Formats: sequence, structure tokens, C-alpha cells
Amino acid sequence: MKAMMTKRPAMTRFSLLVGAALMAVLPLIAQADDSPFAPRIIINDRVVSHYEIEQRALFFQLLRAPGDPQKEALKGLVEDRLRQQEGARRGYVVKPADLEAGMTEFAGRANMDTETFLKALAQGGVEPETFRDFISAGLIWRQVVRDKFGGRSALTETQIDRAIEGATRKVALRVLLTELIIPAQPGEEEAALATARRIQAEVTTEAGFSAAVARYSGAASKGRGGRLDWMPLANLPASIAPFVLGLNPGEVSDALAIPGGVAVFQLRAAEEMPNPNPVPVAVEYATYLVANDANAAAELARVQGAVDACPALFAEAMGLPESQLTRVTQNMNEVPADIALQLAQMDPGESSVDLMRGGNRVLLMLCARQPGTEPLLDRNEVRKELLNRRLGAQADLYLAELRANAIIREP
Repeated sequence: MKAMMTKRPAMTRFSLLVGAALMAVLPLIAQADDSPFAPRIIINDRVVSHYEIEQRALFFQLLRAPGDPQKEALKGLVEDRLRQQEGARRGYVVKPADLEAGMTEFAGRANMDTETFLKALAQGGVEPETFRDFISAGLIWRQVVRDKFGGRSALTETQIDRAIEGATRKVALRVLLTELIIPAQPGEEEAALATARRIQAEVTTEAGFSAAVARYSGAASKGRGGRLDWMPLANLPASIAPFVLGLNPGEVSDALAIPGGVAVFQLRAAEEMPNPNPVPVAVEYATYLVANDANAAAELARVQGAVDACPALFAEAMGLPESQLTRVTQNMNEVPADIALQLAQMDPGESSVDLMRGGNRVLLMLCARQPGTEPLLDRNEVRKELLNRRLGAQADLYLAELRANAIIREP
């Protein structure tokens, strides 16, 4: 009994010491939770901190990148972690010389050298590491994409010929197309692409393609069998026009990855237009974003019914955040494919409400269509552009697949 009695004071002292230590540490734990370096989100086993998101958001603001800086920063950092993890799995390491070259190339887009660009970032509160990490993730991903898809993305001389012909042909054409847009949620892109390729390989008649439209299409044109009205070939996106040009009536195009899905087209007819000297087309268009909630359809219908030209749309959006309404002027080869497909069917002042961007529905309006620039074409540059476009589409699908398979959680 005495032995037991002699141990109790020691245990009591130990308990008091532990309790005191815990009381001292608890404020530190609370501070850690509030720390800018605390985890904001975890991708598999890699952390993205609040500080990284704030830094990336500042970086995007200085670059005047579109969209909400915080949302785009979080999205970009999640994707960068996935890129880095895939690169690490394959054993890729960015060499210092390659990193310096990448930073120099990026800074050159702003007509600055790297040192001047870093000073400009510092004045805006962006640390050099934020810029280096951004460039490093891009370089790793470039290597992943080249090694994984480079051998499967070879271009034939015929495909290059088609692209050049589509860009320089001096006979103006108009076409009758039927479109099939297969929607794909993140992680479903490969399945949608496989379905589109099967349709392209198996369908040989207009009736067969219309049946596929009825079964698979998510486009607004589904109700009319996917049939589009006559449109000038020059109105089509540059990624589609060369392949449409090479089709015979009844044939189906290759599958094309677009934001939110995959597209295939069937050519019903083509004919020359009266204008013998066509020029490239540039478009001015506006996008008006509405949160995709229970009131979205009614709000879009109200705005669409109230405006019939871009100035009226701009007046309607007066006082709203700048990110909600954007106005863009681009050559058709620069317009995102899903937007370009909608614009190709519009006259100035017409609009559609069929597109989505993030968690928003989009009212898209064509403001004007005007002559674009017509640069001289270099065959190697055409090859590079087509290859980059093809690799870009495959890379987007692969990144979506990685994201679908990742464990992404908040702490």
C-alpha cells in the first residue's frame, strides 16, 4: 500500500505538467487553424494553402485574367497539383535552365524580361515563388502530354493541306450541317469521345445520324434533329471548318472535344456563295452570366426578351460586377469552339442561352461580324497549330480524368 501511495504524487505532477502543456499549445493550434499557411484543400495527399490561393488570385488579377480570381485560383491550383502528381509519378523533374527559359518566355508576352516582370509582380504583392510554381507546373504537364499523346497525334500531309485550303480558299462556300453535341461531365469525357468516334465510324446515312442525335445530343438543336440552317463556311470555328470542307454530303466529321462535351457533324450539302472574294471573319460578342439556380431560366428569358442588341444588353447589366458581362472581339480561329458554333448560326443582335460556364448559364449575343485579318500561312506553323490544338484537347480530357479519380477534400 505504501508503494502505491508513493507513486500517486508523481502521477499527479505528470498530469499537471501535461495539462499545462496542453493549455500552452491550444492557443497555438487555434492560431495554426487561422494561419494563411493552413490547408484550404487537399488533393490526394498534397495540400493547397490559403496563402497559395491568395497569391495565385493576386497573380491572376495582375494578368487581368477572366473570371473570379479566387475561384480561378483554387481551380488552377487543384489542377496544378494533379499535373505535378502525374509528373512525379512518371519521374519528371523541371531543370533550372528549363524553368528560367519558361519564365523568360512568359514574361516576354508582356514585353518584359524576367527580372522586370518579377519586380512588377512584387509591386502587386505576388512573391517570385508563386510565378515559379505556376511555370513549373505548366512545364511538367507539357512533358506529360507530349510523352503520353505525342505518338498518337501525328498529322498527315492531307490534314495539313485541308487546313491550309480551308483558311485560304478563294471560293466562298456555305454549308448545311447537322450537329450532335454529346454532353460530358468531368470524368465522363473519354466515354463521350468513344461514343462520338463510334458514331463517326458506323453512321452512313442522314437518318442514322438523326437517330444518334435523338439518342445522344444535349444541344438545343436536338428538337429539330440537330439540323442547322445554311451558314458560310467562314463562320465556323477554325478547328471545324477544314474537316467539314473535306467531307462529302452524308459523311460525318471526326470527333472534336469542346468545353463540356464532344461534337460531331454531318454534312448535308455545300454550295458556292455569290461572293467570289471571301475574307476571314472576326466577331464581336457578349456573354452575360446568370447563376445556375432555380431562377436562372426565368432571368435569362427576361433578359433575352428585353434586349435585341448589344448596347441594350450592356445597359441591362449596368451596375453589375464586371465579371458578369464580358465583351470580346476575336478572329473566329480564336473563339472557343462551343461559343463559335453558336455564333456561326447568329445574325447581329441574336442570342442563345444554351451554354454553361462553371456554375453559370450563359446568355451569348452576337454584336457584330466583320472582316478579320488574313496572315500569310506557313506550313510548319499550320502543322504546329493543328498539333497543339489536338494535344490540347487530349490534355483537357486527361486532366479531367485525373481530377475524377483524385481524392479531393477540405480539411
